[in-house]
Amino acid sequence: MGGGQLGRMFVQAAQAMGYFTAVLDPDAISPAGLVSHYHIKTAYLDEQGLAQLIQRCAAITTEFENVPAPALLTLGAARRVSPGAEAVAIAQDRIREKAHFVRCGVPCAPYAVIETASQLAAVPEDLLPGILKTARLGYDGKGQQRVSSRAELAAAWDALKGVPCVLEKMLPLKAECSVIVARGADGVCVNLPLQLNLHRDGILAVTEAYEGNLPAPLVAQAIAATRAIAEQLQYVGVLCVEFFVLQDDSLVVNEMAPRPHNSGHYSLDACDLSQFDLQVRTLAGLPLLQPRQHSPAIMLNLLGDLWVDGATPPWDQVLALPGAHLHLYGKLTASKGRKMGHLTLTGATVAQVRATALQAAALLGIAPF
Repeated sequence: MGGGQLGRMFVQAAQAMGYFTAVLDPDAISPAGLVSHYHIKTAYLDEQGLAQLIQRCAAITTEFENVPAPALLTLGAARRVSPGAEAVAIAQDRIREKAHFVRCGVPCAPYAVIETASQLAAVPEDLLPGILKTARLGYDGKGQQRVSSRAELAAAWDALKGVPCVLEKMLPLKAECSVIVARGADGVCVNLPLQLNLHRDGILAVTEAYEGNLPAPLVAQAIAATRAIAEQLQYVGVLCVEFFVLQDDSLVVNEMAPRPHNSGHYSLDACDLSQFDLQVRTLAGLPLLQPRQHSPAIMLNLLGDLWVDGATPPWDQVLALPGAHLHLYGKLTASKGRKMGHLTLTGATVAQVRATALQAAALLGIAPF
């Protein structure tokens, strides 16, 4: 379900293992649809499209969290679907997601739910300044506004059309990180190494994955919290949980994504099992083994901004760098902020990888990190 780049990389991983694939996505030139054996070009709730998917597939997954949960319920009545509709529905709604984190005992930023004018008026003063986020359909910084006063909060909620929102207290951030786990129907759970992430304008820009990217106690805490979140949901599939590291070195959870994640793309080139290999295994009921990272890695996101005035980035110079792995997603048009691909740099040492990644960033016009 879904035809974006995450679906494309899943399809390629499944095909490498000999599986046939089908993609349901209304876009005739979707990245996943272009490489799949079958492309069902219908809306996600189209009854005939869902019937075709059930007919063709033994098991079904999703590549983005905003696939309608009712479609997954329909599919789940006839086929193995992972992740299940309930887990996806929780991830689609920040209000339910926060409640789940609280149930798991995983700390998150202080917050208030705003669904009515009375809840808006009752927001505690100590939550300001904060970030107002829509409860649904927010990603890559969309559906979010910073507010520093009650007047700004009221104006922001009005600008968001009064939809259900969550107000999160702004905290002093030191770093951002994420953990990706894969959990099978048998309860076996494995994880990729922790990823250290840098966002710009709400979009992931750089991921650094290597031992020592954060202190070992923080890494262990983030992995344990992610496993607890998956376990509490009885989750089956690949799950990413994003965290904030605060200035006092404490950890708070930000959000979860019930699918592979942009910050895990480096695993294609730096690990013996990628996040997409793990997704295939959870779907097919195959054994899950703890992935092994064999090389330090830094991933650079390649946004449409790099295709300035229609010019092509200097791939010949970039690919002359040692340990450079280019992945383009087959999107036919570039636009500002659109994820067009990623570049992963691997090498023998962290210092070597970092130096090469900075060279690549300079060649591409990406700000240093």
